[in-house]
Amino acid sequence: MVAALLGHWVDAGVIIGVVVINAIVGFIQEGKAERAMSAIRNMLQPLAIVLRNGHRQQMEAAALVPGDIVLLEAGDRVPADLRLLRAHGLKIDEAPLTGESAPVEKQVMPVAESAALADRACMAYSGTLVTAGQGQGLVVATGLASELGRISSLIQSVGAMRSPLLVQMDRFARQLSFVIIAFSALLLAFGLLKHQMALDDAFLVVIGIAVAAIPEGLPAVLTITLAIGVQRMAGRHAIIRRLAAVETLGAVDVICSDKTGTLTRNEMIVDGALAPGRAWQIGGTGYGPTGDITGPQGPTDAAGDPLLAGLAQAALLCNDAELAQKNGIWCVAGDPMEGALLAFAMKAGLDPAVEAATWPRRDAIPFDAGHRFMATLHDNRRDRALILVKGAPERLIDMCQRQQGPEGPVPLDAAHWRQAVETFAAQGQRVLAFAAQTASFGTETLSFATVERGDLVLLGLVGLIDPPRAEAMAAIAECHRAGISVKMITGDHALTAAAIARALGLKQTDGVVTGRDLAALDDAALAHCVRVTDVFARTTPEDKLRLVQALQAGGRIVAMTGDGVNDAPALKTADVGIAMGQRGTEAAKEAAEMVLTDDNFASIVAAVREGRTVGDNVRKVIAWTLPTNGGEALCMITALVMGTLLPMTAVQILWINMVTAVLLGLTLAFEPMEPGAMARPPGGKGKGVLDRFLVWRIALTSILMLIGVKFTLHWMLGRGTSVEEARTLVVNALVAMEIFYLFSVRYLHMTSLTWTGVLGTPAVLIGVAGTVLLQLAFTYLPLCHKLFGTRPLSLGELAVAAGTGLALLLVLEVEKLIRHALPGKKTRQQLS
Repeated sequence: MVAALLGHWVDAGVIIGVVVINAIVGFIQEGKAERAMSAIRNMLQPLAIVLRNGHRQQMEAAALVPGDIVLLEAGDRVPADLRLLRAHGLKIDEAPLTGESAPVEKQVMPVAESAALADRACMAYSGTLVTAGQGQGLVVATGLASELGRISSLIQSVGAMRSPLLVQMDRFARQLSFVIIAFSALLLAFGLLKHQMALDDAFLVVIGIAVAAIPEGLPAVLTITLAIGVQRMAGRHAIIRRLAAVETLGAVDVICSDKTGTLTRNEMIVDGALAPGRAWQIGGTGYGPTGDITGPQGPTDAAGDPLLAGLAQAALLCNDAELAQKNGIWCVAGDPMEGALLAFAMKAGLDPAVEAATWPRRDAIPFDAGHRFMATLHDNRRDRALILVKGAPERLIDMCQRQQGPEGPVPLDAAHWRQAVETFAAQGQRVLAFAAQTASFGTETLSFATVERGDLVLLGLVGLIDPPRAEAMAAIAECHRAGISVKMITGDHALTAAAIARALGLKQTDGVVTGRDLAALDDAALAHCVRVTDVFARTTPEDKLRLVQALQAGGRIVAMTGDGVNDAPALKTADVGIAMGQRGTEAAKEAAEMVLTDDNFASIVAAVREGRTVGDNVRKVIAWTLPTNGGEALCMITALVMGTLLPMTAVQILWINMVTAVLLGLTLAFEPMEPGAMARPPGGKGKGVLDRFLVWRIALTSILMLIGVKFTLHWMLGRGTSVEEARTLVVNALVAMEIFYLFSVRYLHMTSLTWTGVLGTPAVLIGVAGTVLLQLAFTYLPLCHKLFGTRPLSLGELAVAAGTGLALLLVLEVEKLIRHALPGKKTRQQLS
């Protein structure tokens, strides 16, 4: 409004435009919590099958009340929190709620009251998905009383977070506004009292100083710089939902990451297998049937090892999954662990179609949580029948009396197998056992009694794991070099988390801390824990939220990744919430500032790299804008205080600011990453826009510009030229100094006097060319003579203006070299 009243319509337009943009963005962000809440509500099953008064009926899930009996089948979404009464092969995908990487096997036996949410096998929770089997449960909680509702309340309670850049710019804007208003008032009084100036003349001078001091184009240029960062990050598989998050990413010094699918591939594989007297390491990635099986004597397969053949055959036939290629990628239809077993058997050289034709299935017992095994009946169509069993190792070890040896069955060494199970588990692997027994040819049905009372022979064990991403290992190493801590926060088992952390290179000096451990810590102990611990397992939504808040309370800038509803409160609280685009829930995406389209931790680090580039470019824009505005203001202030001729008019200053801000300052938004950007530690919270380096740079550059202006003004006046001609040269000299200063500020952390620095980027060259053309118009067009009071200049006078700019560049580069050479100084501390 003030700019409009003063007649600066362009300024007013820019400011109004920025205010409108910020208001729109603010309005969008204020609705984020409500959208996250809506996404959670959309996860609820709209209909449910219940038993009321002994009759089966369908009703709306919203009408459920505690005490209702709900029936569950594969494909259903659980409509409320249920205490299971019956469970037949029931498996539920609880990943959105707990982070568990594989469907959870459910049973009806009670668990300890203190059991973690992911360990409550007798419960089914609202919003989770039934993947297999059938069940029946008693409604114990609905709506906000359910676990999903509790998370919804957490999201609603979390306030909107503001980025460090916005906090710093708001603080700086308030400080700058106060200083300019106060200083302008003092200068007005000084002109009236000291120099006895007329009120209108003094007021015009003060307006000129205010115009010179106020960086009118800075908000617009900063917004464009962030928008360019958004475009760059989109090419790195990172979709930014909030503009300021771009710069915040560059300042992140802690990344809290989920495990499944982000640090790991979210694809189960068989990592190792064990048979009596044999141990194999299984190679390959994903569900593709490629990879070596390596034993003590080197690579082998089923044709060369009967023990491996028996184990692989059981893994293939006692299996309900299928593998198929889609667009060149092997995918599993069915349980991921069973898909991994198929891939293992195919790596061993078995063909699923051939085995199914040779040993067709006659009957099967689906996995049952009460018996903890699956069994299938096969025959060879001629004279042999075979029962294959797959299940929990401790269960099958108890059911077997013998184990398969190279020459045939031998007595079972139960202690050996129990130790082997512990070894697999200590490596974070899920363990399955396989057994077999012969049956009478012609048997058509299979019963629990037949399997449990039969003569089972243990074939061996397999260890399955969701392997770490190779690119995540490299990305974590890069984070550590960049001074960024990486913390794994998962709902998975502590042993699994520890094994993956070791493979990824995460520090585990204090071991793995579980959600139960966190619940026992007060705020002071928690603050210490998050500083020294990098791996957290079996965490609840409240645990994740506490961890993020504790890190922020310690002055850390936190990025938090997640994909489930349980991650939404922490995502919304973090400085940068990062949701998974492929497997993330809508609740997680709505609560986050950034969405990864490839669910890959390496893409987070790539986005941080881009964020650092944007952060550097933002600082370059500020480091260019404030000193140049400071130089203009100092020239006007000096003239007023000394009572000498004003070197420029207010409208000429406005011309300089608008032309250079758009054509020069904006070019810095396109700057590429400086060498070594990811080798510098990140900036922390609490740093203002005006750090020591920038204050020094404003003072030095302003003084140098003042010297350049005084020289050109007095040189012109000394030659007997008019005031209008002298001011025209001053304006051209100032623009030339700002052009050459642009080349200096392009490299904050190294010298600009290199071929790369001198040649510039296409954006810089275009900006400089456009500025030169506009300055020629400003100097020589008759219309500009009328608007701005300018006069034509000779080529020699223009050369003087260019020489003034070159001198400024050389002085600043010498200063930069001296400052970098000072002992005990770190570049980042000085320049960021």
